[in-house]
Amino acid sequence: MADNLGESLDRAVEGAFTRPIPKSAQAQMKYLVKQLKGTRAVALALGVSQRTVERYVVGKLKRPRRDLATRIEREVKKRWQPQIRAKAKKKAAATDGIVVSTRARFGFTAAPGTTDDARVRHITQALSPRWAERLFEARDAGATEQQLLNIAAQGLGQHYFRDNGRRAHDLDVEFTDVEEIEIGL
Repeated sequence: MADNLGESLDRAVEGAFTRPIPKSAQAQMKYLVKQLKGTRAVALALGVSQRTVERYVVGKLKRPRRDLATRIEREVKKRWQPQIRAKAKKKAAATDGIVVSTRARFGFTAAPGTTDDARVRHITQALSPRWAERLFEARDAGATEQQLLNIAAQGLGQHYFRDNGRRAHDLDVEFTDVEEIEIGL
């Protein structure tokens, strides 16, 4: 399980990929060079020299350091199958919604005399397409982890605690100390 909502959203969309990403460092570099239209742009994205990128493309270098391999894979996944990625996001935002599974500290405040102290809860809850759309739009716009957690808290408050408006109307949900969180499509 992940402890970062943004990364979990990315992994959920990656689950829709129809083909695996390239395996070798050379194939990954070639893909990045094609996508970013040049070795200079790839070098800037990865934080290496342009010459290093060129060596991987021609096959002179084959095994990147662990940190570089991680950065290469992350950049490839970010750009891999953009149409499949967009279709998965659109489907979640239009019809399916998402499932949030989390272990975090939840507390809430409501009208006087009806408060509950925060406690760690494990919750798995389906959120409607509206919340999926808000989360994906915020992620794509570069929202911070805290902003994403706030959106998730609002969605969990609506669906889990307020039961879609059937109870606890004035409830304000606090979502803190996230131990783990995973998103499913």
